[in-house]
Amino acid sequence: MFSFTKYSKFYYLFSGVLIIASIVSLAVFGLKFGIEFTGGSTMEVNFTEERPANSTISEALAEFNLGEIVVQPTGDKGAILQFKGVDEATHQKVLEKLQSVSGLEEKSFQYIGPSVGNELKNKTQIAIALALVAITLYIAFAFRKVSRPVSSWKYGMTSLVALFHDIIIPLGAFSLLGHFYHTQITIPIIAALLTIIGFSVHDTIVIFDRIRENILQKGTALFSQTVDMSLQQTIGRSISTVVTVLIVMFALFFFGGETLKYFSLSLIIGVASGAYSSIFIAAPLLVTWHNWSEKRAQKRG
Repeated sequence: MFSFTKYSKFYYLFSGVLIIASIVSLAVFGLKFGIEFTGGSTMEVNFTEERPANSTISEALAEFNLGEIVVQPTGDKGAILQFKGVDEATHQKVLEKLQSVSGLEEKSFQYIGPSVGNELKNKTQIAIALALVAITLYIAFAFRKVSRPVSSWKYGMTSLVALFHDIIIPLGAFSLLGHFYHTQITIPIIAALLTIIGFSVHDTIVIFDRIRENILQKGTALFSQTVDMSLQQTIGRSISTVVTVLIVMFALFFFGGETLKYFSLSLIIGVASGAYSSIFIAAPLLVTWHNWSEKRAQKRG
């Protein structure tokens, strides 16, 4: 039987490099939030002729002092423009300028105030924090009957470490994308992050539940062997699930259009990270924590 826990240091090293790189990227570049969070104006247009290049559109609107202009192509001739908040008079001037560059039809225009954006950002942070706390408490409660050889709260804490791993890596990736390609954190990407949390914890619970069953059936003779056996029994299911999800996400990424491109990309990164952390981080971390506690107890004794 292959020992997953035997090589746990290599798994930790690999994940540690990714986490540190993500934290450095976030510290240096930060995240580029969409106007849903920062406030601003968004204009969706459809050009009647060939769509101008993004640089051409930005240069044409430079005279209006719109701040950073983000141009997101949609379909064959459409585009979504995002810039700082403007009044109706400036909106009409922007529209006239674009029409002088190329004939177009305006499909929608929306203004979001900065106070609304900040409120949404705060609520998003609270929602993610509450989700993480609730999941940790639930896992600790669900495994309360398995207090040996590892306390139930440790199941909850290791799952929280895995969830941190699965959230910080996609955020680090989007920090780089935001810096180099002006990719923004939008509501769909936040929804994807919450989905990643749910997927990751589901996969982790499946493995932890098998560990619990094996402990109840076969005792706690050697915890590392129990974990290895449990991983061996569940890895086929975990891989099948993640491959199925990734096939769908890659289809959305390549064929779903611009609106779904980064939503699907965030899920691709997060789901792959979640499958990895459930198998190679969460379960081995239980063994590492158990062994450390045993050595500490022996020194005290």
